Amino acid sequence: MDYGTEDHETQYCFPAINSSCIKTKRSTHEYNIMYVFFSLLSVWTVFLNLLVIISISHFKKLHTPTNMLILSLAVADLLVGLIGMPLEAIRLIETCWYFGDIFCRLFLIIMGLLFSTSLSNLVLIAVDRYVAVCHPLLYPQKITMTRTITIICVSWFWSSAYNISVVITTSQSKYKCYGECTIMTTFTWTIIDLFLSFLFPCTIIITFYLRIFYVAHHQVKVINSLMRSGKHLTEGSARRKSESKAALTLGIIVTVYLFCWIPYYSLSLTQNTRLTAAIAYFILWMVYINSALNPLIYAIFYPWFRTSVKHILNISKIFKPA
Repeated sequence: MDYGTEDHETQYCFPAINSSCIKTKRSTHEYNIMYVFFSLLSVWTVFLNLLVIISISHFKKLHTPTNMLILSLAVADLLVGLIGMPLEAIRLIETCWYFGDIFCRLFLIIMGLLFSTSLSNLVLIAVDRYVAVCHPLLYPQKITMTRTITIICVSWFWSSAYNISVVITTSQSKYKCYGECTIMTTFTWTIIDLFLSFLFPCTIIITFYLRIFYVAHHQVKVINSLMRSGKHLTEGSARRKSESKAALTLGIIVTVYLFCWIPYYSLSLTQNTRLTAAIAYFILWMVYINSALNPLIYAIFYPWFRTSVKHILNISKIFKPA
């Protein structure tokens, strides 16, 4: 790819094709900075989520239903960093899609699958925390490892089927120019996707967490009053306080997710053409950056994650049976 073309010359993605898209001109310095930045972001996302995956997979004490959901979310985030970020960065920097129509459809299916699965995992996490905090006595019977893993598999399968159907049934033939990788959706499909992929699951999440925080706040007040009065703190009370803290942490993850996604869906729904390309790409990349933020939230709020990372990075410890 020739970046040394003079400024007055028009660069095309595919010079031999009359309908080729026009390529945005950038200086070599600008190219280098952008490629280094997005490469580091991709590597950072993969590395952090890989630590989460290894932590939960390797240490048996972390094999809990809640952590299985976090593991599923980390797998989706890792694949976003491994597949989505590099290809989306190339499309942003080059302003061209060089990989053909078939791979474009495959890319859109994979990214739709990963984003849908992330949201499905957050819904499942909200349900898990709701049962743990609001119905603690039923939690061991209702939320088992087998059921959790089965539901995770179902959510991945459903997300795959949904996104394959969307991409297959949606026309991609109306390109503005050759060298794009966009999905041309009708307004009806946009509304359906907005409802199924965002409004409906987010309503469930917000409703559950409002109930969780209400109950958790009440439980913590009761526990603190018992401690101030000098009464013995039972194991069940300590566990409920721990569940409340876990719900708060996962609530932060959901809040960050909504903060990253609401601008994207607002843009897709309104089809605001007055926004500059820079703002539109910034809104899109907020969605990708969300995959790099979740492990940071674990590192800040979860002591078990910090401890497991220390063992993982210390090669002499991780292979010890203890």
